[in-house]
Amino acid sequence: MSENDKPTDVEPTEAKPTEAKPTEAKDKAKGRNFKAGMGVGIGSAAIVAAVLYARSGKPRKK
Repeated sequence: MSENDKPTDVEPTEAKPTEAKPTEAKDKAKGRNFKAGMGVGIGSAAIVAAVLYARSGKPRKK
């Protein structure tokens, strides 16, 4: 028998829509929080570096 010789009276089953598992949703949120935290950390480090650079050229008060 070949693949084309299958009976045609059998109806195909309906495919159920795939749902995101709760663990996958938590992993996605965890990844977003990590990326947001990295962005805040890098941004604040850039601000500190800019302030220190701006102050480096000024003479110190005695």
